[in-house]
Amino acid sequence: MTEYSREDILKMAEEQNVRYIRLQFTDIVGHIKNVEIPYRHLDKALDGEMMFDGSSIEGFVRLEESDMYLKPDLNTWVIFPWSQDDTKIGRLICDVYCIDGQPFEGDPRSNLKRVVSEMQEMGYDKFNLGAEPEFFLFKLDKAGQPTTEPSDEGGYFDLAAMDDGEECRREISRTLEEMGFDIEMFHHENAPGQQEISFEYSDAVTTSDNIQTFKLVAKTVARRYNLHATFMPKPIDNQSGSGMHYNVSLFRDGENVFYDEKDEFGLSKEMRHFMAGLLDHARGYTAICNPLVNSYKRIQSGFEAPRYIAWSGHNRSPLLRIPSTRGAATRAEVRSLDPSANPYLATAVILNAGLDGIKNETELDTPVDENIYEMTKHQREVENVEDLPTTLYTALKALNEDTVIQEALGSHIYKQFHDNKSLEWKMYSAQVTDWELDEYLTQY
Repeated sequence: MTEYSREDILKMAEEQNVRYIRLQFTDIVGHIKNVEIPYRHLDKALDGEMMFDGSSIEGFVRLEESDMYLKPDLNTWVIFPWSQDDTKIGRLICDVYCIDGQPFEGDPRSNLKRVVSEMQEMGYDKFNLGAEPEFFLFKLDKAGQPTTEPSDEGGYFDLAAMDDGEECRREISRTLEEMGFDIEMFHHENAPGQQEISFEYSDAVTTSDNIQTFKLVAKTVARRYNLHATFMPKPIDNQSGSGMHYNVSLFRDGENVFYDEKDEFGLSKEMRHFMAGLLDHARGYTAICNPLVNSYKRIQSGFEAPRYIAWSGHNRSPLLRIPSTRGAATRAEVRSLDPSANPYLATAVILNAGLDGIKNETELDTPVDENIYEMTKHQREVENVEDLPTTLYTALKALNEDTVIQEALGSHIYKQFHDNKSLEWKMYSAQVTDWELDEYLTQY
């Protein structure tokens, strides 16, 4: 990550004719928000003196306590490589502060920093996170509105002859590289129109920032190709949904504490406890990592989306997989998340769940190395394999019973998230769907 000073940013903005600056933050449900200012107010923004009305943001504050400050993280400075003319736009990701000078407890980014700070108090330097977000490219109609017609009919790793989204995918990758991303690979995923672009891991906050930037760039570039990029988990029946695997590891004094060369499998006791925490709290954090009604259409789809709480060293059917690399690259891959998740909240709950396993020295169950999808219910019970929640409603119930995950969110975010998603479930449950009409209208 490039480090910038106040003077660096002012100089770059002047030299590159940056006329507007977006002060960006994320609300509780994961939507990117921003306040745009002209260049002449950049000094004031860099000093953290820009105010906004927090009562207008989902889950923030009430009308009578609405004044809030945006304090930018200078290392998130970037100049967007797109513009309609020579006038350029800069971006700074901000933390939200109250008028008393304290971080706002409802700001997902500040909340993640709090959890990271608690991790550091336990003696760990860094929580490394590598994310693998998938998305779909759909065509726009004549009015410029998104359809569900895929950009192509390609499949996994297909070449350009079947892949009309290739140029768009490549342009998204090129744009991200111009903005400082280290792109590792990009390719067509399993379903028509489905894509994946992988970028280098970093610390918890930086990777969460990068996920939000990635989504913004994908949507912006796709529009140039008359396409819509969507991170909706399951937009098409009978096709794979989009996941967002999290590859996680802990470091102390620059060393990966998950690795133990003396262990038969190269896994340290701390890693085993961390993994046990991830499995113990999996039901509790599912509502955060799979936050939409639609998320559970992916989980139940049967297209390799993890439905069961178990781990393996190579099997891809459980929630948790341990890739074969060892040494500094030893990591756990959490496979249940989808890209609609607020990355700041998802990272906070995953980290806190693992740390709880370390604190309590939770014992890790034996791995499940056979295909869980093909196991009977009795076989799963013998292996002590539980199901993930199958609806947003049951996921919210599990969240309501898990104090460790609630602590990772803080009381403000927990309450606002739970209220928002409970309302979402009620609205969904009251709908009469086309499937119901097709199935019941003439039969009853």
